[in-house]
Amino acid sequence: MFEFELHRMNHAQLVREAAAQRLSHEAAGSVASARGLRRLGRRSGGQDAEGRVSDGGRGRFVRAA
Repeated sequence: MFEFELHRMNHAQLVREAAAQRLSHEAAGSVASARGLRRLGRRSGGQDAEGRVSDGGRGRFVRAA
């Protein structure tokens, strides 16, 4: 019975921590969206407009297609 009680207490603590983390992320997201900073974030998919194509060739960096 003692192990089960420890398990329940640990589970309850993890649930509280997850709820606190979720709340802090939501609060940070609402502040960023209120300021309009979300539009200035990364591009979808993490793809940059320019990037390294190859080591050789005409130029080291070229515009992506």
